[in-house]
Amino acid sequence: MIITVTLNPALDKTVEIPDFSLDAVNRITTIRTDPGGKGLNVSKVIAKLGGKSTAVGVLGGATGRRIADAMDALGIACNFTFVEGETRTNLKVIDPARHTNTDLNEPGLTVTQDTLDGMLHAVTAAIQPGDIVVLSGSLPKGAPADTYGVWTAACREAGARVFLDADGEPLAHGLAAKPYLAKPNNHELSRLTGRTLETADDLLAAAREMIAQGVERVVVSMGGDGALFVSADRAFRAEGLKVPVGSTVGAGDSMVAALAYAAEQGMSDEDTVRLAVATSAANVMCSGSQAAERSAVDELLPRVVFHSI
Repeated sequence: MIITVTLNPALDKTVEIPDFSLDAVNRITTIRTDPGGKGLNVSKVIAKLGGKSTAVGVLGGATGRRIADAMDALGIACNFTFVEGETRTNLKVIDPARHTNTDLNEPGLTVTQDTLDGMLHAVTAAIQPGDIVVLSGSLPKGAPADTYGVWTAACREAGARVFLDADGEPLAHGLAAKPYLAKPNNHELSRLTGRTLETADDLLAAAREMIAQGVERVVVSMGGDGALFVSADRAFRAEGLKVPVGSTVGAGDSMVAALAYAAEQGMSDEDTVRLAVATSAANVMCSGSQAAERSAVDELLPRVVFHSI
């Protein structure tokens, strides 16, 4: 079983504005809304790949209800905790003329420690040995910086493999509890180490430092430059696939979804690399944070190029 955890979900509103300009009136040409937040995005992609997951999250208000209804319509099992307040709405502005993507993210709900403790208890009670728990995204107001460290340790103790995708202090605390897999991007890894990692060799060295500290697998996404897949005894560099860009929102989440699905299916390292890169690229071709169809992923699989490093 795969459980995704989204402690700060959002309703993603994606708009297209050709020649988006500051200090000017901008006209929206297209608009769509999707249930969002990194863990929910992971669950949506897993479903398209043919897998199943349970999405856990905290929601509030009419926006939260709208997200819950949208996930239900997608046929994804969910276990949401509703609290006072209103779930955030994030605005994604795509400028097709200038080829830019701009995110305007609201801060989100405030949660209490009692709420977090109750959610964690429910998650650990459901875990069977070998299950996968995906912890991803920002933390809501009220959540301590070490939340992912606490959750990683508890889920590991319950027998789960923890996949961590976070940034800043939440990432650092989570790594201290030794998740099974971490998936920082190049910028997040630079912030984590406190130094600018400019080359793939720099990123590889930092990933190997994480392996030495107890993380079993590290995947570093590098945008159009591809990704690194690192474990104690193997490392691969995959080239980026050149595809038409619909939206970069959720590209990293799509890779995490493919990694979790591949692990649950017992896929080889090589097939995992192919699926992760193809899934991420297929989702870049989509508008908003909708998930690409499995057929689009399969069409890209033969184009994935990678080599051992």
